[in-house]
Amino acid sequence: MDWDLKEELRDCLVAAAPYGGPIALLRNPWRKEKAASVRPVLDIYSASGMPLASLLWKSGPVVSLGWSAEEELLCVQEDGVVLVYGLHGDFRRHFSMGNEVLQNRVLDARIFHTEFGSGVAILTGAHRFTLSANVGDLKLRRMPEVPGLQSAPSCWTTLCQDRVAHILLAVGPDLYLLDHATCSTVTPPGLAPGVSSFLQMAVSFTYRHLALFTDTGYIWMGTASLKEKLCEFNCNIRAPPKQMVWCSRPRSKERAVVVAWEKRLMVVGDAPESIQFVLDEDSYLVPELDGVRIFSRSTHEFLHEVPVASEEIFKIASMAPGALLLEAQKEYEKESQKADEYLREIQELGQLTQAVQQCIEAAGHEHRPDMQKSLLRAASFGKCFLDRFPPDGFVRMCQDLRVLNAIRDYHIGIPLTYSQYKQLTIQVLLDRLVLRRLYPLAIQICEYLRLPEVQGVSRILAHWACYKVQQKDVSDEDVARAINQKLGDTPGVSYSDIAARAYGCGRTELAIKLLEYEPRSGEQVPLLLKMKRSKLALSKAIESGDTDLVFTVLLHLKNELNRGDFFMTLRNQPMALSLYRQFCKHQELETLKDLYNQDDNHQELGSFHIRASYAAEERIEGRVAALQTAADAFYKAKNEFAAKATEDQMRLLRLQRRLEDELGGQFLDLSLHDTVTTLILGGHNKRAEQLARDFRIPDKRLWWLKLTALADLEDWEELEKFSKSKKSPIGYLPFVEICMKQHNKYEAKKYASRVGPEQKVKALLLVGDVAQAADVAIERRNEAELSLVLSHCTGATDGATADKIQRARAQAQKK
Repeated sequence: MDWDLKEELRDCLVAAAPYGGPIALLRNPWRKEKAASVRPVLDIYSASGMPLASLLWKSGPVVSLGWSAEEELLCVQEDGVVLVYGLHGDFRRHFSMGNEVLQNRVLDARIFHTEFGSGVAILTGAHRFTLSANVGDLKLRRMPEVPGLQSAPSCWTTLCQDRVAHILLAVGPDLYLLDHATCSTVTPPGLAPGVSSFLQMAVSFTYRHLALFTDTGYIWMGTASLKEKLCEFNCNIRAPPKQMVWCSRPRSKERAVVVAWEKRLMVVGDAPESIQFVLDEDSYLVPELDGVRIFSRSTHEFLHEVPVASEEIFKIASMAPGALLLEAQKEYEKESQKADEYLREIQELGQLTQAVQQCIEAAGHEHRPDMQKSLLRAASFGKCFLDRFPPDGFVRMCQDLRVLNAIRDYHIGIPLTYSQYKQLTIQVLLDRLVLRRLYPLAIQICEYLRLPEVQGVSRILAHWACYKVQQKDVSDEDVARAINQKLGDTPGVSYSDIAARAYGCGRTELAIKLLEYEPRSGEQVPLLLKMKRSKLALSKAIESGDTDLVFTVLLHLKNELNRGDFFMTLRNQPMALSLYRQFCKHQELETLKDLYNQDDNHQELGSFHIRASYAAEERIEGRVAALQTAADAFYKAKNEFAAKATEDQMRLLRLQRRLEDELGGQFLDLSLHDTVTTLILGGHNKRAEQLARDFRIPDKRLWWLKLTALADLEDWEELEKFSKSKKSPIGYLPFVEICMKQHNKYEAKKYASRVGPEQKVKALLLVGDVAQAADVAIERRNEAELSLVLSHCTGATDGATADKIQRARAQAQKK
């Protein structure tokens, strides 16, 4: 260990994270009266003792320390407040365990891990328990009261069963299990008689097994559900141990518990004998997935069960295939013929594949690189004599060991085992390297393992950039330039995320410079708005061409600026002004009018008043007044046509109101043509003609309107009188067409004879007189009309007419 501790571990609060994690030490002066005036120091070290952080503790008395699954240090204070620090001593956040804990103070606390996250369990001065199963999503749960509990339990721990956190505590000879609603008494099966108290309890790393140390010196081991006993061991020591933890490998049938006293370490399990070690220094035990880490002021060791593959190869006089293959490879390097003899022996037993696999597996569990190489050479040697041995396992083991050797280095200080590494996954390991700011090593591992850039190098570079912006001793220009040179256009890296971190650190100008490198405007604009750089955000949104983004900025600007400044900003951005006008047309009409007034846009202002006259005004007076305002605006815009048309509409509205008052019926909001038609249909022909004169409706249009109206009324007599009133300006073919449209052939024939020569053939065909149409077409010698009549000749009835047309054509061709 590289640390130079001035205090004994027993005088400190100690917390060590699993999976080769960091170690936190807080000297606890609150236990010593004479040192109460000295402020404690919180030190954080790597597993190899390299200092990571040191800070003077300025808060209240601390009861317990513990590490979360994300390697955040949780410091539980006596008042129930939990302070959360990062790996480098940076304060992250704090939270309280509730008012009850504050009032009754904290006697003891445990940090535990579940599949939901890291939890905190509190024992208060009122001898009640409060816990939260996940500090990331804090939900406090007050556990039921233990009947008759007047003092603190002799020992307690947290259990996780059926995805729920429980509290197991010992009060004298009784064990109580607390869940969210009930307190129940439990009895370990097969417990030796005479127990009057439980002095220590330990739950395994996976929460599947439980160990109990009794005042009789017996250690009971069983399942965490307390339904099955595994074994019981009498250690013949009645003194309460300082620590007791489980030591077992995944999928192993062996179960062992490590018990530590002041100067003695004992490993007990199914065997009748125990393994004992003498502790020269005050030590601390850290349970791991596959063993126990034991560190003191000078050493850091790992105690674990020997893996099966390693045992088979290295035990004395072993004849296992892996052992023989290792010897064969060593003899081969010596150029001895014994190598062939060992290989033949393995091949005769058909165990060469098994031997290679044993060597590969054993290499993974070795910590010394020379032993790893020796075993891998043996595996490679054996592979040469196999035809179809898949190389993937061998290659993957070589890669894994190279990564493990790199992180086990003294300066890195993450002593992971192979089993822990596989359980942790490479992604979590990279996260932990990033957390320690070991960016070059993390990038080298990504490149060596050929991980996808988004998952590997890009992600690490993004973390590096977020750390870089926190270096306030470097200028904004230098930081931005360094980040851009390093990242460039690396896929998967978001400059906006880095800029957000810079803004969070109070470096707004740096954040703006970094956003210049962000290619996605959709990522730039929200952060610029958050930084109160709304005008710059508007420019970026307009450059992107994304109208939704522009609308977002405009609405933000509208709420942020006063009305005048907002309009002046829009005048400098024509595209934004146009979009805002479109928005106002549907949402804020009054604002639209103000925009037109400010810009002196009389043309659009007039159009606005016309729309407003019909949309908002129901009274005729209000509508006419709005139209008058529109007409005035059109005159200011020098659009005389629009102004005259608006004045005509005002006259029409007044006339329609007068007609409604005098004649009844519905005239208001009809068009001029519809008004004339309605008058004709009502029999008010003179009023219709007067209206046509007043509004200068052309004769042709008036005749069409009257013709259509009389035909709709089927007033054929009036229609005939109308046709004879004077010469029709539209001719008489329309009369024929309208009559036929009303299915009145009789009336249509009256007008067919009055149709001019140019249109007579068409009129006769409309009334069905094909023969007469043929005579007129022959007389006019018009080829187009002859073809038209011929196309209407059908069947035997018109056969003579068709022949007549053909003969006329033939004669015309002879001439």
